[in-house]
Amino acid sequence: MITKGIRGAVTVNSNTDCSIKKATLELLSELVKVNNIQKDKISHVIFTLTDDLNAAFPAKFARLDFGWTDVAMMCFHELDVPASLPMCLRVLVVVNCEEDFAPQFVYLKGAQKLRN
Repeated sequence: MITKGIRGAVTVNSNTDCSIKKATLELLSELVKVNNIQKDKISHVIFTLTDDLNAAFPAKFARLDFGWTDVAMMCFHELDVPASLPMCLRVLVVVNCEEDFAPQFVYLKGAQKLRN
């Protein structure tokens, strides 16, 4: 068994608790679905938010809504690069998996342009 990271990102409508929660749950739901993530296989999760998002911790919603109470999670600010995508929440979910597991990255809403 090895560890691999699954990346994802989503843009957030506004800097509010409600908007950050909605974006977090949407992004994690899609990541879990397309990668068949099992909670007991998660090593740790790292969230980053652009400087214009500071109303809530995304890890709180993963813990409360997904039941990831025993998963190590941290939230950070994304590097503030000029002309980068604003209002963006990114995640790196690190899972314990088989070597042949191929992570499917998920980029939603305005974050899709990060993959272009």
